[in-house]
Amino acid sequence: MKTRIQGSLITTFRCNAKCNMCNIWQHQTQSGEEIAHTYYEKLPAGLRINITGGEPTLRKDIDDIFRILYPKASLLELSTNGFYTKKIVDLANKYPDILIRVSLEGLPSQNDSKRGTKDGFDHALRTMLELKKTKCKNIGFSVVISPDNYGDLLHLYDLCVALDVELGNSVVHNSWYFHKEDNKIISEEALRQHEEFVKALLTSKRRGLKNKLKDYGRAFFNKSIHRRLRGDEPGYRPPCGALTDFFFIDPWGNVSPCNGSKEEWIIGNIKEDSFENIMQSDKAKEIAEKVKNCDRNCAFIVTERHDMLRRPWIPIVWILKNKLRIANGKNICW
Repeated sequence: MKTRIQGSLITTFRCNAKCNMCNIWQHQTQSGEEIAHTYYEKLPAGLRINITGGEPTLRKDIDDIFRILYPKASLLELSTNGFYTKKIVDLANKYPDILIRVSLEGLPSQNDSKRGTKDGFDHALRTMLELKKTKCKNIGFSVVISPDNYGDLLHLYDLCVALDVELGNSVVHNSWYFHKEDNKIISEEALRQHEEFVKALLTSKRRGLKNKLKDYGRAFFNKSIHRRLRGDEPGYRPPCGALTDFFFIDPWGNVSPCNGSKEEWIIGNIKEDSFENIMQSDKAKEIAEKVKNCDRNCAFIVTERHDMLRRPWIPIVWILKNKLRIANGKNICW
């Protein structure tokens, strides 16, 4: 296992959902102002690349984007709400080694309420069932944990176990990317239900050792989420890897370190310069200092993933210790 720099390509701010924890849909781009797919040819080979949005399948040239990036990425990922089943399945059939995560925020009523979509759960589930017929095997759902969907977390996990697909999770944040500064999540009930979710991960009922290990790793990542929900003081997470471990490119081609800051810290534009020049520029060094001094205390999987690979003994010890505690009827030690 190797650490791979991740580039998240925000291909569009257009979105057909109206999520209550994300206001991208109120700040949509026009298709004509979005970066042309040809500029992605400037990215170096070997990156882990996440194609995201908005809803990236709204791009008419989504296949061209994948055609350019599929041969050069170490792993190419699509983050989607699953609404456009045929487009997604066509991509899976044409590029079978990609990773696909379909967003769900709960069971049907909860999901459609939070996402402001009609029959959104139906579309997402239909897409997943069709994906299971393809040669693309790295498929699953993802959920953004927020105050109003905790009650569905375990049910979503059970659904993914039954379907034999992944369940990724994150937690609500406030930032320039989400156009939000009022997302809040701390509550005793949220903490209680989140602990039950993590216990389910640590006692994984999945088939196969590899799938169980993924659940254990996900449980360790949720340690940071739990402590963030608890309101712990900063310092319990590994140093942020923005700009060194990962970066973002917005729909206009602006390169920035992350999507968690209050305002977008732009270091250059991929349409105007080479990727290498942008990342080695004086502006990049200036922004790196801002990242170093940032106090946002985000809980994003990309930072945790890199640190877990660099210092694997830390998650291993935590996982073994808490599996033993659960076996003895004790609560998780965060």
